[in-house]
Amino acid sequence: MNATIDFGGRAVLVTGGTKGIGFVIAERFLAAGAEVAVCGRNEPDVLPGAGGRTARFFPADIRDAAAAAALVEGVVAEFGRLDVLVNNAGGSPDADAATVSPRFVRRVVDLNLLAPFYVAQPANKVMREQETGGSIINIGSVSAHDPQPGTAAYSAAKAGLLVLTRALALEWSPKVRVNHITTGLIRTEAAAHIYGPDEGASVAEVIPMGRMAVPGDVADTCLYLASDLASYVTGADIAVHGGGEIPARYLAARPATP
Repeated sequence: MNATIDFGGRAVLVTGGTKGIGFVIAERFLAAGAEVAVCGRNEPDVLPGAGGRTARFFPADIRDAAAAAALVEGVVAEFGRLDVLVNNAGGSPDADAATVSPRFVRRVVDLNLLAPFYVAQPANKVMREQETGGSIINIGSVSAHDPQPGTAAYSAAKAGLLVLTRALALEWSPKVRVNHITTGLIRTEAAAHIYGPDEGASVAEVIPMGRMAVPGDVADTCLYLASDLASYVTGADIAVHGGGEIPARYLAARPATP
């Protein structure tokens, strides 16, 4: 078999693909020849595009199971198939666990854990009937492994997504592969304000690779996991975080920079 990154003739759905990381993921799949659908609650002014082609937009609030099922149905009606699902939609503002409201917690869990499940179920139903099967990629967070203050609900939901990935890989193999990407700090316009007045230079110093990730780092990993190069990879958790963070005890002992 010839392993390839050519996605010509394949259909890809990227949730939350209208901005940030998802936007770049959609662009990379378009550049690789795929037909790409993105979804969101509101249609953006600009859609991902590459090679003279543009992603198709489907309005959907995937926190609702019926809406998620209708989304997958619409994508299949448009393209005739579904080969790759990238569960990218997610996120949460920081919140104090001692005072956060039940409504906030529910909404964070709905978006980061339940929504990926709601989209994966109908996607699997389509993929398992295709001769070539399919690939589901869940975009997770380092918070699932190493929670930070203010992220209790988000970290719990992302930890659940990681375990969900492994459980679905067990149940849906061999026709449908399900994998997880653990993302670290990623430089996007939306997140720029949290990196400090030095535009993230101090943050980059505690990452072994010496820089924060950019969305393309995650997108390239998605291409690999969805491609024939990863035909025997399922239930995996691939860390795209530049080596994580250097332990504090080593940073404390590091000589001061003049």
